[in-house]
Amino acid sequence: MRHESKEYTRSALLTMILALCVMAAADAETGQKGSGQPITVYKSATCGCCQGWVDYLKTQGFRVESRDVENLDEIKAQNGLTDGRLKSCHTAIVDGYVVEGHVPADDIRRLLAQRPDIVGITAPGMPSMSPGMNSLEPKGYDVLSFDARGKIEVFSRY
Repeated sequence: MRHESKEYTRSALLTMILALCVMAAADAETGQKGSGQPITVYKSATCGCCQGWVDYLKTQGFRVESRDVENLDEIKAQNGLTDGRLKSCHTAIVDGYVVEGHVPADDIRRLLAQRPDIVGITAPGMPSMSPGMNSLEPKGYDVLSFDARGKIEVFSRY
């Protein structure tokens, strides 16, 4: 009886180790870095590039809750995004920050790691060579930060 108990414990331990290895390999393969960070994306139900960005975020390890809404401007205003020059086709909220438009996942991770005193970051408009549009690798546009006083700065340049 005692031998069976040891064998069961050894088997359970090996199963747990194998599961952890598989999870770590999946994280490394998809660039998840174990984040699993929840992010809520507000978008139009009919916008294909918005859905493309949602799908991209999922491949980058974010836990995405996608919400189709009728009035995106209301969501933007409620979250401090009032300058029309900063707007894009979808708005996300992650850990208290606004992420507007086709912002690359690495910029979101950097935002969450550095925790600057800003409202959020944005890729204004719909940059054609951005995640969710025509490229997984961002090219030819800037990601901007913006604060509650209206200060806008370059966060990343691609």
